[in-house]
Amino acid sequence: MPLLEVERVSKSFGGVRAVHDVSFTLEEGELLGIMGPNGSGKTTLFNLIAGALSPDAGRIRLRGHDIAGLTPHRICARGVARTFQLVRPFAGLSALENVLVGRLYGRARGTTAEALAEAERLLALVGLEARAGVPAAQLTLIDRKRLELARALATSPQLLLLDEFMAGLNPAETASAMTLIRRLVAGGLTLLMVEHIVWALMDLSRRLIVLSAGEKIAEGPPAAVAADPAVVDVYLGSDRGALGL
Repeated sequence: MPLLEVERVSKSFGGVRAVHDVSFTLEEGELLGIMGPNGSGKTTLFNLIAGALSPDAGRIRLRGHDIAGLTPHRICARGVARTFQLVRPFAGLSALENVLVGRLYGRARGTTAEALAEAERLLALVGLEARAGVPAAQLTLIDRKRLELARALATSPQLLLLDEFMAGLNPAETASAMTLIRRLVAGGLTLLMVEHIVWALMDLSRRLIVLSAGEKIAEGPPAAVAADPAVVDVYLGSDRGALGL
């Protein structure tokens, strides 16, 4: 049984069709990449899976259980966590306190001492152990993104949704972020990842889904997706160099 099943999911806002009849599955331990131009429905799809929005039609199942339409905190309790394009930590709290919030109110709470130990472990995992006492407002962009990731991991997810985690990073920071993502996958975490840095997404993923105008237009291994005429026409135009091919 797949970890996640999205079956013919649709969502419209007035006359705007944001997601239309999208289906895919995600196996446990897999990193599945989602790409597409701006306005293609990627973030709306994330919002549907994470519970910020309810689908107009279709089903979303986690380990066979329907989660479509549940509130975000209930979906988080089932084991789905996400990061956001625009990170918004609790600015006045320290990095450690931010992660503690995720742990104390997440899926696997435990005692305060256990939560503290896990928060410290996660800060070390993302490379922020030396910044544990620093207020989130004083962290750099890459460190705030690392903090956002640690806070999501603190909820003990089965499935992590990464929404443009590498946006705004320089090349060295992007390489560091990719190393961290590979470490998470190697540790057995399942990831669904939206990213505009196409070469990085192709390097990290064994399978990609491409959305355009709310519809899935391609799915498969990165090389096959890059060669798909629909992807070239709708997403990349004639610039194949954008894929590094």
